[in-house]
Amino acid sequence: MGTFTKILVASVCVCFLAVKWTAPAFDAESLRGARVLVTGASSGIGEQMAYHYARFGAKIVITARREKVLEQVVEKCRTLGAQVALYVAADMSSESEPQKVVDFALEKLGGLDYLVVNHIGLTRVGMWDGNVQHIRWLMQANFFSYVQMAWRALDSLERNKGSLIIVSSVAGKMPSPFVAPYIATKHALNGFFGSLYHELSMKKSNVSITICTLGLIDTQTAMVNVGHLTSIPAYPATDAALNIITAGATRQPELYYPWFTFLVNIMKDWSTTATDYVLQNSFKEIPSSVLLEKNAALASNK
Repeated sequence: MGTFTKILVASVCVCFLAVKWTAPAFDAESLRGARVLVTGASSGIGEQMAYHYARFGAKIVITARREKVLEQVVEKCRTLGAQVALYVAADMSSESEPQKVVDFALEKLGGLDYLVVNHIGLTRVGMWDGNVQHIRWLMQANFFSYVQMAWRALDSLERNKGSLIIVSSVAGKMPSPFVAPYIATKHALNGFFGSLYHELSMKKSNVSITICTLGLIDTQTAMVNVGHLTSIPAYPATDAALNIITAGATRQPELYYPWFTFLVNIMKDWSTTATDYVLQNSFKEIPSSVLLEKNAALASNK
């Protein structure tokens, strides 16, 4: 590693740590009684967020497609200490159900303090095969539903000085191969909610927006469908979930987890050629284009 590169990396790390050290301290008591809606909560990161919020004594509504699994998650949330734990089964690829989910939470909880939008739709891994219809469908599940829910909840969040937490990915910052439709949805998320963040800040809104940039997380879906293809390390879903909750509670505009996603985001603009080389060579093989039907129940809305 050359001297310039060492200085560059060290500078980025110092900047990252400075941001972390100056962030407001997390007060777990601030979440006691907080009214929270978490999407994609039947497994993975969403499920772990539900459990963390329950331990903090929040009032929770969770949603995903699989009703029986949601029942189990809600039951565990109640045993962990949630003041209220409810679920509503919904398919976020529907144009009408995202708004119905928010209406359910507003009615049952009497308002919202946190909207945590985390779900994802079933995607493809492989060379893009020209299927534009799949991209349209995925945009509804991964992007338009986020926008619909945010708009429906915005008035309540404004009244309650609430927080909108958008779970995105390093894929929303930097393109990677074999998941072009997924990449498109994450870039759309980052662009739209990054713009909305500025608009709300400029009008001095009570609503904070936290955009979460995640690396590879060790959810079952990710490990089965992507883990064997890449040498990129996976990080614990429960830690990712806690970091997301903390960032939202302290009203941070951005979260990078794990920490090196911040470094990758900076380095991609300073050394595109090197970043492309590392990215393209992080895959162990080129996957055939397949629809991940074997894990549809897990991957679609988790």
